[in-house]
Amino acid sequence: MKSSAIPILLYHSIDVPPARYKPFRSLHVHPDRFRSQMRWLKRLGYQGLSMRDAQPYLEGKKQGKVAVITFDDGFLNVYQHAMPVLNELGFTATNYFVANQIGGRNEWDIPKGAIEIPCMNAEQLRDWAAQGHEVGAHTLDHIYLPDADSTEAERQIAGSKKILEDILGSEVTNFCYPYGGETQAVRDITKQAGYVYATTTKRGHARASDDPFGLPRRYIRRTDGGLLFLKKLFGL
Repeated sequence: MKSSAIPILLYHSIDVPPARYKPFRSLHVHPDRFRSQMRWLKRLGYQGLSMRDAQPYLEGKKQGKVAVITFDDGFLNVYQHAMPVLNELGFTATNYFVANQIGGRNEWDIPKGAIEIPCMNAEQLRDWAAQGHEVGAHTLDHIYLPDADSTEAERQIAGSKKILEDILGSEVTNFCYPYGGETQAVRDITKQAGYVYATTTKRGHARASDDPFGLPRRYIRRTDGGLLFLKKLFGL
């Protein structure tokens, strides 16, 4: 049985985009646009799944029309604007949390001029999980891992897992490299930390033959209207 290519969609902020002069404006997908995209998935017969729920498909053990839905950074606006849509459609998703900013904000982007975005607090994180969605790890401090020495990389990767598991009371098995920054050494540390999968920002659809610690995703940006969204979904 030939394994199919699976789109892993990458979102960040689900909110009204900031003013034009603000950096990282493309990372903000309007809630109405997100709702439309999710409804397109449903209309086309896709099941939206978290990384955890998609594991049999990613491993090639199960076939089906699935799209994996992921969010980087653990933003509160995902809880507010995306989760109700996902729940309504029966979809699940993975959110990768920056462990030292639970209840905090996007400290890694603010010095670059980005608007302040609140992150989910511990109670909201637990509710996210209780609603059937997945908590993934995104380091302690959203650092660029290739610039860190092995000790610091291990602290960031394994430490975020422990903090999130302590908050959640259950295992965290999926990781995402901040900025997509990774090397073979970083992948090895991630595997040794006990994760099952790690996602990148490399473009493409995931296949069972891929390194599970270097899975590609399709970046969904503010300007991705219906046609462009569908092209990314289909891998065009």
